[in-house]
Amino acid sequence: MLTVGQFIEQTKRPVWSLSSNNTVRQALQLMADKNIGAIVIKDQDNLTGIFSERDYARKVVLKGKNSNDTKLAEVMSKDVITISSDMQIDACMQLMTDKRIRHLPVVDNGKSLGIISIGDVVRLMIDEQKYLIEQLQKFVTS
Repeated sequence: MLTVGQFIEQTKRPVWSLSSNNTVRQALQLMADKNIGAIVIKDQDNLTGIFSERDYARKVVLKGKNSNDTKLAEVMSKDVITISSDMQIDACMQLMTDKRIRHLPVVDNGKSLGIISIGDVVRLMIDEQKYLIEQLQKFVTS
């Protein structure tokens, strides 16, 4: 089974982030431009939060806040659940399911390495299952 670190190394996707002083509008624009559902919030190179489409819907839209004036510090999720790069993909799926979250920042020794989404995890699990089925079919037919 693939580890999160191996996945990050294969994809080589950048970690998109803003500071907590940026506005919600700036975050939404970045997320739209990069076609992503969440960004990490970093202040002085330290992970201080995460902001997702879910945060926007629940903490901005439903509360009638203005995206142009609201700072990310007011609406970001501050109690961020992070994982290390050596975590297995199936363990990520379990954690995401248990905590009801869709994005997990990957942090090793205080350094943000990337972020993995539930879509990434599902895709990787499907690929793993296909591979196992193929191997079993080869074993049975040989």
